[in-house]
Amino acid sequence: MRVISKEELKSLRKQYTAGCRVELLQMDDIQAPPIGTKGTVIGVDDIGSIMVKWDNGCGLSVAYGEDRCRRIDNE
Repeated sequence: MRVISKEELKSLRKQYTAGCRVELLQMDDIQAPPIGTKGTVIGVDDIGSIMVKWDNGCGLSVAYGEDRCRRIDNE
């Protein structure tokens, strides 16, 4: 797992603000929601994980440097 710098964390928090919508692109976890699942960002924690309330009820965070999502509410 990558360690996030203060600058990267600040940028991530600016990009993924609470309430924005995201789509899951990649998550390597047996309990992960299906790729393409959409959700609402709750926030970004101190290690850079994007905390998401997924539309299917899942609550797994998008781990910095491991998983991927994209913001979809500004398309």
